[in-house]
Amino acid sequence: MYKIEQQRMTITRLMISATLAAFAVAPALAQGTGYIKARGKPGDAGVFINGQYVGPATRFTVPEKYPAPAGDVEVSFKDPRYEDYTTKVTVRAKKTTKIKYALKPVEPARPPFGRLRLGGGEPESFMSIAAGDTGAVFINDKFFGYVDELNNPGGGLLLNPGTYDLHITSPIFGDIRQKITIEANKVTVVPLQKKEK
Repeated sequence: MYKIEQQRMTITRLMISATLAAFAVAPALAQGTGYIKARGKPGDAGVFINGQYVGPATRFTVPEKYPAPAGDVEVSFKDPRYEDYTTKVTVRAKKTTKIKYALKPVEPARPPFGRLRLGGGEPESFMSIAAGDTGAVFINDKFFGYVDELNNPGGGLLLNPGTYDLHITSPIFGDIRQKITIEANKVTVVPLQKKEK
């Protein structure tokens, strides 16, 4: 009789332990990764998931797909020529959440302008040294685009003359922070060097 009672207690303890383990593991399993895919105007708006820049919404008109934590997620779209747009979505593990957006234009900046380009310190080239780098470019802590946009012939960013804080977060060129001075009707080239591995 004593053995039977002892077996029941052991089985009960095992059942309780298994139940507690299941409850402990369930949140970890539920927190997998899902994806965000967005389409809208402008297509090259920067996508921020829970405040972190992940890349442009589209590349060459094709929407990009970015990993996002499962659960409630805040997604923002930013472009310097438009008002920021933020929405909340629920991302399911291993599923893609699709978002449509249309940013409202802001009043355009007025001339005079100077141009900011990223490069290797040489005159404008016909090839982008960034080779598809979608690292974020911030001017005075505001998102202004990504590296590859600012390194094309004739391209760059038009800014009013003045001094600005430039911040680049690039997987290829690293974290760059520096002051830049833009002069009217002139091109300011910020040289980039690949970071040491």
